[in-house]
Formats: sequence, C-alpha cells, structure tokens
Amino acid sequence: MKCSIPKGTRDFLPFEMARRNYIFDTIRDVFRTFAFEPIETPSLENLSTLMGKYGEEGDKLLFKVLNSGDFMKDVDFTQDYHKVAPQICERGLRYDLTVPFARFVVQHRDQITFPFRRYQLQPVWRADRPQKGRYREFYQCDADMIGSPALLNELELVQMIDLVFQRLGISVTLKINNRKILAGIADLIGAPDKLVDITVAIDKLDKIGLDNVRAELKERGLTDAQIASLDPVFNLSGIATDKLDQLEKLFVSVPTGLKGVEEMRTLFGLIADAQPRCQIELDLTLARGLNYYTGAIFEVKANDVSIGSICGGGRYDNLTGIFGMPDISGVGISFGADRIYDVLTELD
Repeated sequence: MKCSIPKGTRDFLPFEMARRNYIFDTIRDVFRTFAFEPIETPSLENLSTLMGKYGEEGDKLLFKVLNSGDFMKDVDFTQDYHKVAPQICERGLRYDLTVPFARFVVQHRDQITFPFRRYQLQPVWRADRPQKGRYREFYQCDADMIGSPALLNELELVQMIDLVFQRLGISVTLKINNRKILAGIADLIGAPDKLVDITVAIDKLDKIGLDNVRAELKERGLTDAQIASLDPVFNLSGIATDKLDQLEKLFVSVPTGLKGVEEMRTLFGLIADAQPRCQIELDLTLARGLNYYTGAIFEVKANDVSIGSICGGGRYDNLTGIFGMPDISGVGISFGADRIYDVLTELD
C-alpha cells in the first residue's frame, strides 16, 4: 500500500513544529496582553449551525460527515445533491472559528460575562482546491470581543495586528473597509437586493481582475448600467480622508452608506492617534465574502511575499441572533497561521 495523506493536508516534522509553535506562542502572547481568554470548541458542529452563514460558495466548501448506522435505505438518491445531503449528513467539520464561537456564546451565556473577550487557536477545514497558501486543513488564531458596539474595539484589533506582525518581523499592509459602505453602494446603483452578489464578486477583484468582476456581476443579474455605476467607486483615489469625502458626496441621499462613512472617519481618526507602524489603507473594493459581516472589515497582506491574505476579520452585529440571542454585537480577527508560516519560510 502506498503511504499518502489527503491533498491539502500536511505532516509536520519536529523542526517544523518548533517553527509553528513559535508563531502560535507569539500570537497567543499578544492575545493575552490584550486580556483575551482561551476557549475551545469541537471540530464537529451540527450542519444546522454551519449552513447558511458563509454564503453560497462557503456552504459548498463545508466538509459534511455521513451519519452513522443504516441511514441510506429510505433516501432517494435521484434527488439533487443539496436535497440529499441533509438526509444523510447531520454534522460537518467547522469552516471557521467565528460561527462556532457565536453558538458557544449563546449556549454558555449564563457562564460568561459581557463584554466577553476570547481567543482560540484551532484547525478548520474547507473543501477547497489545494494550491500555494491554500489548504484543506489549516489553523486559525482568532480573537473576538462580543457584547460591545464601540469602535474602540476595532482600534484594539488594529493594534493587535500591528504588534503581532512587528514581533514576527513581517512587513504588512492592513486594508480596511465597511460593509455599510458596500450596502450603500448597492443602494446607490438601485440594487439593494444584490448586496451579497456584489460583495462576492468584488471580493475576487485581486484574483480575477476588474473585467472578470464585471462579467461575474452581469452573470449575477446586474444590468450594464448598474455595473457602470460602480466605476466611480473603483476609481476613488487619495488617502482615506479623501476617499471618504468623495463617498460622502456620492451617498448624499443614502443613509446606510453615510453611516459607514461616519464609522470609518471615527476609526481612522482613532488609528491616527494610536500611530501604528504598519501600513494602513481604506480599500473600498475589500468585501470579505462571508455573509455575517455588518460593519468594519479587515484584511492583511504581506508586502514582500505574493500570497493571499494572512489575517482578516470584521464586525458582526447579529450573528448570535441566528441562535436565538439577538442584538449582541461582536468584532474579531483571525490570523492564518499556515500562511504566516509560508511567508516566514519564503522570507527565510
């Protein structure tokens, strides 16, 4: 028998584990410095917990686990896969740590104190096509604070990002946007019902280019006029305050967009006072495809290595509401330990 492991997974030798533990220890120490507490959640979650939280594409990447026992005798396998799957799979491997955290908060609400600050370093699984910097099993290092809507929380996350990458010796650019701005753009072009389609397509801009994003938007049902109306957004220029000034004029009659602009003005003002060392920019094409984000969104890229984002996150206002505990706002970030390892290795 040929010895092998599934594609997208890896073994780690002792010297590799020493390097990985250095990354984990660095991130964990920063989390503790900012008074976050550790938790863990199971690798398996009920599919009812996971499905519908990550968008259409995210749902396709969930690893579903077959039920045990004689579960196939009453299943009509001539049906569409999406109808069959719920009948033969009740559980799945977690796709990220944020949705299980929301479930955890609701389930243990009487055992924690709000605002609650937690960190979590555990593996997640995605049925993605393996390639450079993209694995089917990988570690996320998350820090979230839930129970407070204050933008000072976003500032703390920026400071944590800055400190982690300073300690690791990686030069990075932190990109920030706001989902309310994206919702305002959807309202502005007369397509509020297409917000998810717009964000999913725009989120691929770095990977597939502007022409292909336009083509995908057309496939998703936007008219040529609506797509053309997005050009002023793609063409905004200048520093963050300049872009926000231009957006404010575009959003003169779009309340949601103006709220997003106001939040970004406040956050960038706080950041300016804090004077982090890393490069920070307002990127209006940043969308982060996950459906649950509602406010500020973050993405970090290494300046000296060509790889995808190595850290990301954002504000979610009602994720716990899905599990029966509404109006609890949270915000968090996730460091991709495996991509950070690849960056450090390439930088030698």
